[in-house]
Amino acid sequence: MLCDLGLPDGITGFDVARELRSSPETGTIYLVAISGYPRPKDRGRSQDAGFDVHLTKPIDPASLDQLLGKQRSSG
Repeated sequence: MLCDLGLPDGITGFDVARELRSSPETGTIYLVAISGYPRPKDRGRSQDAGFDVHLTKPIDPASLDQLLGKQRSSG
């Protein structure tokens, strides 16, 4: 699942990740954070929330395809 960290209506991508990780039905889903913030502390926050990968905007389509291709072949 690709999830932007900045969402409307007071919810964040961090909230989404925590909620998904807390459920047995969605706890193992592959989560990719999409963010405009590339700093190590931002990546750490994504990891702490449960994201598997943190990508910074703008995202290179070829890199995203490669990342998802690796996930499809391993999952």
